[in-house]
Amino acid sequence: MPVPQPDDERRGEEILAVLHTAFGRLPATDPDAYRARLRGMAGSALAFHSGAACLFHHDLAGEERGGPYLDERTSRVWTHGDLHAGRFGTRMDSTGRLVFGATGFDEAYVGPFTRDLRRFVTSVALICWSKALSDAWIGEVVRAYADAYRERVHALATGAKSDEVPPFTLDTAEGPLLGVLRRARALTRTGLLDSLTEVRDFERRFTSAAGAVELDAATRYKVLAAFDGYLETLPEWYLTRPDSYRVKDVVGRRAPGTGGSGPAASYDILLEGGSDALENDVVIRVERPGTPALSRHVADAELRDRFEHEGHRAVVSQRALQTHTDPWLGWTELDGTGRRVSEVSPYEAVLDWDALDDPEEMAEVAADLGRATAALHAAADDPSGDSPVPFATERAIDAALAADEEGFAPLLVDFAHEGAARARADHRILVGLLREGRVPGV
Repeated sequence: MPVPQPDDERRGEEILAVLHTAFGRLPATDPDAYRARLRGMAGSALAFHSGAACLFHHDLAGEERGGPYLDERTSRVWTHGDLHAGRFGTRMDSTGRLVFGATGFDEAYVGPFTRDLRRFVTSVALICWSKALSDAWIGEVVRAYADAYRERVHALATGAKSDEVPPFTLDTAEGPLLGVLRRARALTRTGLLDSLTEVRDFERRFTSAAGAVELDAATRYKVLAAFDGYLETLPEWYLTRPDSYRVKDVVGRRAPGTGGSGPAASYDILLEGGSDALENDVVIRVERPGTPALSRHVADAELRDRFEHEGHRAVVSQRALQTHTDPWLGWTELDGTGRRVSEVSPYEAVLDWDALDDPEEMAEVAADLGRATAALHAAADDPSGDSPVPFATERAIDAALAADEEGFAPLLVDFAHEGAARARADHRILVGLLREGRVPGV
C-alpha cells in the first residue's frame, strides 16, 4: 500500500474541509445521500471534477482577481458556475422549440466569465485523457472550443443579426448535436408520465416507483401551501388558463442513489396541464438548491441581498442565462427554506461523450459548445439598470479578449492541462481517504 505523502495529507484535509462546508448538514440529515454522492465522485477523475464545483472555485479563489481578461465588468457577469462537459443537453423552450445548450443552473451566480471556460476545458481534458488522447490532441480540442467562443462572442458583440448566430435547433445543428436533438424529439410526454404515474379511476396518480415517498397529511398540506406561493412567481401571461394548475397528486422523491431509505429530498406535483387530456398532464418538481460555490468567494453583500433565498437566486440566474426559459420555472418557500420549482421535462437528452472517440469530431463538438457558451454569456445581461449585470456582457467580454487575441486559446489550453492534472491527483486522494475510512459519515 502506498505511504501517503505530506502534501497528500494536507491536500486531503483541505478537500474534506471544503466538501464539508459545501455539503452543509447533508451528512447528518441525509447520510445515505451524502455517501452516494461521495461514492459517485470516487468513480473517476471526471466524476470527481463534475461533483466538486466547490473545490474548483475554492482553488481559484483570488487567483483570477485582476488576471488576464478580467476587469471590473468581466469579473461580474452571470456565470453558469458548474459548466463541465456533462452540462449540455436539450430542452423545450417556451416557444415550443427544441434547443440544445447548457443545463443545470443550481450553481449559477455572478462572477468572472473565465470560471465557466476553465471549468469546461478541465472536464474536456479529463475526457480526452480517459480516451488516451495525446497532450497535443487535448490542446487541439481545447483550442477549438476557445476559438469558437471568441468568434461567437465577437459576432454577438458587433450586432450580428439573430439569424446569423442562431441557437442549436433541429434546423441548425449538425453532427452529434443534431443527434441529441433527434433523440429528444423521439421522447414523449406520455413516456415520462407512464414512468412516474398510472391511471386509476380515470385519473392520473403517482405510483410508488422512482424513489417515491408517500406524504402524510401535514406534509402534503405544507407542499400545497408552498405551491400557492409558487404561483405568485410565475409570469402573468402564463396564468391565463387556471385549470392548468389544478393539482392531481403530490409525492416526495428521495435523492438519487439512496435506494429505499432516506427522507424526501424533493417533491413532485402532478398538474392538469394544457388540456383535459391525460397525456397532457404536467409534473413539476420542488427542489432545494444549495448555496452556489462561487458565491462563497464573491464578497458582495448587495448582490446577496437581491435574493430572497437560494430558490429565488437559482430561478433569477436561470432566467438570466437562458432565452425563452421553462415557463413553469418559479420559486417558493417550504419549511423555512427557498425552493426552485420547474417542470420535469419529457424532452431532455444529454450529449453522450462516450460515443465520441475520433479527436477531430471531438474538436468539432467542442467548437459547437464554445459557441453555446458564448450565447449563454451573451444572454445574461440587462442594460436597463435593474440588474446585477447592467451592461452588455458580450461587448465587455469582446473588448477584454481583443486586448490579447493571441493569448486567449493558449491560456485555456494551459489551464486545461493543469486543471485536469489537479483533478486526477485530487481524485486519487479522495479514493484513498474513502478506502481508509477517513471520511466522516461514510
